[in-house]
Amino acid sequence: MAEITAALVKQLRDKTGAGMMDCKKALSETDGDIEGATDWLRTKGLAAAAKKAGRVAAEGLVGVVVEGDTGAIVEVNSETDFVARNDAFQDFVRKVTELGLASGGDLNALKSADYPGSGHSVADELTEMIATIGENMGLRRVASISADGGVLASYLHSAAAPGLGKIGVLVALKSTGDKPKLEGFGKQLAMHIAATSPQSVSVSDLDPAVVQREREVLKEQAIESGKPPEIAEKMVEGRLRKFYEEVVLMEQTFVIDNETKIADAVEAAAKDAGAPVEVTGMVRFALGEGIEREETDFASEVAEMTG
Repeated sequence: MAEITAALVKQLRDKTGAGMMDCKKALSETDGDIEGATDWLRTKGLAAAAKKAGRVAAEGLVGVVVEGDTGAIVEVNSETDFVARNDAFQDFVRKVTELGLASGGDLNALKSADYPGSGHSVADELTEMIATIGENMGLRRVASISADGGVLASYLHSAAAPGLGKIGVLVALKSTGDKPKLEGFGKQLAMHIAATSPQSVSVSDLDPAVVQREREVLKEQAIESGKPPEIAEKMVEGRLRKFYEEVVLMEQTFVIDNETKIADAVEAAAKDAGAPVEVTGMVRFALGEGIEREETDFASEVAEMTG
């Protein structure tokens, strides 16, 4: 049996918003497994993990660049927002994002690329910046996407400077329709993706493991409600449809008007542009999502320093 520490209980509370005793019981029931405990709490109706997941826990910047129908998005982390506002740091992120276009979304290729005007690699330039600025930094991830002759739209939320912000989105539209109209729709769609963080474009694109995990949680909930098996199965299917409406782009409701389904909005955009429109890809980076911030007890540190 794993030791259920106070730190583990706090980690689960921060992730799910459930009560301390409920978190402790969930961890006890799942031998200290955070993900299993999260599902246990959801089964009991004590947590809304999907809405709590991916909370920002690091500083830095997300960079976005688009050239023609190809774009790149990069996340570079720093310890403080103060450094993220530093001109040298912003210049580094901007240049690295431009280099990301040629990396094909390969992080190692980006790190080993020649940094402009330095005579060394991106990784070495980052090391020099850490030594100069005196704060730890990291080139965390990169992605590249192409619209293959269509329209590639972008959006930056909480922009700190041109091309730099806290949330970055790229979305690819395949169409031969009116480019200006497609660009306008693509911008709105990118804003929607920034706000809703869908996990996939369509239901068929959704990770089967994610669907299976959700199905198991919903099935357990239905069984615990005391419903007969045939009724429980119908409940699961109905709740899965609701789940798709939350995490699948084409099933979501457009935040622009809070009425139109995205699939219907795409059809309307196709009529407006004069040609069929297909959303072929999307990338969304939110600064620090999934990174746990190191917590320190400032009062204890001061007490220790003063003896």
